Amino acid sequence: MNLFNVYPINDIEPVRAQGSWLWDNHGQKYLDMYGGHAVISVGHCHPHYVQKLTQQLQNINFYSNSVRIPLQDELAQKLGELSGYPDWSLFLCNSGAEANENALKLASFHNGRSKVVAFTKAFHGRTAGAVAATDNAAIVAPVNYKNHVTFLPFNDVLAVNEHITEEVCAVIVEGIQGVGGIQVASEAFLRAIRQKCDETGAAFILDSVQCGYGRSGRFFSHQHYADLHPDLITTAKGMGNGFPIGGVLIAPKFAAKHGMLGTTFGGNHLACAAGLAVLEIMQQENLVENATQVGDYLLRNIAEMGGYRELRGRGLMIGIEYDFPVDELRNKLLFEHKIFTGVAGKNTVRLLPSLALTTAEADVFLEALAAEVRVLV
Repeated sequence: MNLFNVYPINDIEPVRAQGSWLWDNHGQKYLDMYGGHAVISVGHCHPHYVQKLTQQLQNINFYSNSVRIPLQDELAQKLGELSGYPDWSLFLCNSGAEANENALKLASFHNGRSKVVAFTKAFHGRTAGAVAATDNAAIVAPVNYKNHVTFLPFNDVLAVNEHITEEVCAVIVEGIQGVGGIQVASEAFLRAIRQKCDETGAAFILDSVQCGYGRSGRFFSHQHYADLHPDLITTAKGMGNGFPIGGVLIAPKFAAKHGMLGTTFGGNHLACAAGLAVLEIMQQENLVENATQVGDYLLRNIAEMGGYRELRGRGLMIGIEYDFPVDELRNKLLFEHKIFTGVAGKNTVRLLPSLALTTAEADVFLEALAAEVRVLV
């Protein structure tokens, strides 16, 4: 049997990692400025993370949600404390797509409606409900019913005011679009969504799968705007630092009943141990503050370097858009300078490093970028 060939693969085989660095099977060292799609939040193989998972594996690694798993309560309490949502509830699952899927279901259970509003360049996942709200026709199969979804222009307040009506079940939006090119949702845009949801009874879902967990310099990116709260917040990527885990943070107005949501693997012992380790490291090492400081350092130095069309982002979620396709630039950074970065669309370099990135490590990237931009611009 062969693997189903759906991923374009770089001919690199990482075998060891520590902090913001990877080593391949030939001993070559790489700087990780991408974190495996924003997954590596506290650094590769952090000692506390490794110890917490190892200890849990020696005790019990799995049982289903038919028994008490106190680690789930510990994770929920810690997440509520650090995120600023202590009075909310948490549903645990395995991925960002599942988190968005369950948030949409909760909204529909709550108000009995089916219509969804999403936005241009949105990416919410590949499961049926999530992919229907994703603005990429290439990954929406005919079986993925999508006639209930309306796409509006991102950051368009007038469109929000016109099209969110009493028929709408939920409005789902990323606080900062990742795949869409590091597009930051404006305060006016998010407040307009909040107001229209209040007026119509629609549920406001903030997809924080990529931009959450401290990456923007706040725990969730919408917290850059004071007293702005959604009804449901979805998260995943950085939540487990590489161990599959996702979650939906749920406002108190949503009533739970047995059987309305469910998962076999969500909230298992190992996933919760990973999730707790991440939050403990973030708190002990002030990683949200570090994301702000090192992110500002990167943004300031990239701005001084110039050569780009537009520079976007917050904290350690940065997009650099150029007037040319960036495949060659990305490949030079990877294969000549040994630095992992990502792309968003054809013209944008995407940076999603560990929240523990240092300014010295940022300088390694900045020096390489400056050298290549001088050639390409």
